[in-house]
Amino acid sequence: MTDRRILARRFETERPRLRAIATQLLGSAADADDAVQETWLRLERTDAAEIDNLAAWLTTVVSRISLDLLRAPRRKREHSWQVEPWRDEPIAAEADPADLVARSDQVSVALLVLLETLSPAGRIALVLHDVFGQSFDEIAVVLDRSPEAARQLASRARRRVRGAEEPARPDRERGRRIVNAWLAAAQDGNIGALLELLDDGAVLRADYGTSTQLVEGARTIAEQAVLSGRLAAHSTPILIDGRPGVAAVMGGRVVSIMAFDLEGDRIVGLEVLADPSRLEALGVHRIVHGTDG
Repeated sequence: MTDRRILARRFETERPRLRAIATQLLGSAADADDAVQETWLRLERTDAAEIDNLAAWLTTVVSRISLDLLRAPRRKREHSWQVEPWRDEPIAAEADPADLVARSDQVSVALLVLLETLSPAGRIALVLHDVFGQSFDEIAVVLDRSPEAARQLASRARRRVRGAEEPARPDRERGRRIVNAWLAAAQDGNIGALLELLDDGAVLRADYGTSTQLVEGARTIAEQAVLSGRLAAHSTPILIDGRPGVAAVMGGRVVSIMAFDLEGDRIVGLEVLADPSRLEALGVHRIVHGTDG
């Protein structure tokens, strides 16, 4: 195992599993990639000849790195830009976490939002045991606690997730209606219709990668939406972190996504992501088009 090329090949074999673990623990594809890369760097600095079970060692390391990230002060919850195709199926609030993950794309956002309510240690214990089948002996090593303490953490976390109501979200039907009305008004240049949808104090925040933009006030946002009417004409509804959203597709490429924050029937906030590198990292093209390309 000491040959670096052999070690690298073995690590690449494990990478998809490690990334899946880190993504479920962290709720962010970008953070998961960072955790997996750090796992490789630590492996490179370790005498691999002393590792009896490489898969178990890598699981422990990527989980510990994820735990450190979860505990970091910077991880106050922000919208995560988790993108889903728009589906209308309701999600059972009391489903087992493992069942939620098994149904993957359509429910991953719901699970991640519920997991955000747990402590970092509880989240680690629940996901590693219930989703990835790790023993409590293995989880205890990650958490630096006893196996029984790890078992109790997972049990408490499981009860909390099962008993939690699905996080409040705009009604899907109402959200779709508002999104469709927004796109139609923007395409038609109908500022009046846009103003009917926007709260007077609405705020739009945009991230273009090399710059950011803050637009405040319903009229200013409506005027900008009219100027972007061509994008609206090429937009398709999606869900972003469980919120109503749209993806703008030009020349077969997703150029931006926008999430709607709603209060009742009014739009109080809009968040735009048009940073090409972040869109690529999120896999938005694949999700929107239903392909791997």
